[in-house]
Amino acid sequence: MTSLGDDLRTFIDASPSPFHAVAEMTRRLGEAGFTELNEVDRWQLQPGGRHYVIRDGGSVIAFRIGSAPLADAGIVAIGTHTDSPTFKVRPHHDLTRVGYKLVGVEPYGGMLAHTWMDRELTVAGRLTHADGTTTLTRLVGTTLRLPSLAIHLDRSVREGLTLDPQRHLVPVAGLAEEPDLLEQLGSPDALGWDLVLSDVQPAATTGSDWIAAPRLDNLSSCHAALHALLDAPAAAHTQVFVANDHEEVGSDSAEGAAGSFLEDVLRRLTAATGDADPQAYAQMVARSRLVSADMAHAIHPNYADRHEPAHTPLLGGGPVIKHNANQRYATDARTEAWFAARAADAGVPVQHFVTRADLPCGSTIGPLTATRIGIATVDVGNPMLAMHSCRELASASDVPLMVSALTCCLS
Repeated sequence: MTSLGDDLRTFIDASPSPFHAVAEMTRRLGEAGFTELNEVDRWQLQPGGRHYVIRDGGSVIAFRIGSAPLADAGIVAIGTHTDSPTFKVRPHHDLTRVGYKLVGVEPYGGMLAHTWMDRELTVAGRLTHADGTTTLTRLVGTTLRLPSLAIHLDRSVREGLTLDPQRHLVPVAGLAEEPDLLEQLGSPDALGWDLVLSDVQPAATTGSDWIAAPRLDNLSSCHAALHALLDAPAAAHTQVFVANDHEEVGSDSAEGAAGSFLEDVLRRLTAATGDADPQAYAQMVARSRLVSADMAHAIHPNYADRHEPAHTPLLGGGPVIKHNANQRYATDARTEAWFAARAADAGVPVQHFVTRADLPCGSTIGPLTATRIGIATVDVGNPMLAMHSCRELASASDVPLMVSALTCCLS
């Protein structure tokens, strides 16, 4: 039987871009009996109905409607994101320099740029054509590289590597006579594209039970949340899984967590499962909980001084509850206790993360969604090392622990 860790690696390999991740998730949802809804249609919904809706290809919301109206029982939701730090292909991407063909890109999100050097890279994403159709695509048979400069030509690298994204982080595709990228993708007539770089090396196991893979942040949480939704028994409350695009660049888009996607869906669900009472939506929100699931920092053995010494999550130690006094995470006493109790019911240990007081803290969709919707939120995530590297590191043993905790939250 395939383990959840093995399944996570399969899921990541199938998801080199947010659009591929949504396609893989909806494929699995469809196999489990979930049907697609379109935002332009009028929804006819019934208790027990299992559906999903996609916005702009890179974000998806799936839900199982509870036996009670949303105004009476609320929802329990798990929120994740589909994007990861990478490079995005520019509109005018066909470049030639000193006899070489290059692909013009720009950084997307807060990446560790040096980890992308000297790797075989591919291009993946979507193409839109003159007739309005959109297709998923992945570069096959040709790889791009960001070659390092030899130390003989710049010995100052011993004192530190400085990479200018405009000059140094432009992938090489081959010699100047190589065909254009769109031709290599088989779509020279494409009029628009959302294409990103990804590592061609498959997700792998390393050490005793660790997973070395690209995009663990945050496809690991998408994978766990999807399993939780499929595994949880039906309930009086409505169970929701939302995976937003654009978290790594601030979530400010129509399909991002700062946009209206989740609110629009919840308003439609509330209206479709109750009467026309204008107070029903506010009642639903007041009765609801959101788990914002995004990967967490494990303590690094070579940089332990960069961690708060009383909060040192370990790989394999179970889900991490994330806290920040300045609301970079949305966890408070009520939501912390609620998640910890659900994890205990599932027999899952929890860890805690707090950023050092003299260091800035990252954030998640949690505070953004809590602000937009008004829903009580807890921020959690599995521990990992090398966050925002081209290849990150996590523990396979944490995968079933998070799935079990999230399943218990939805139940």
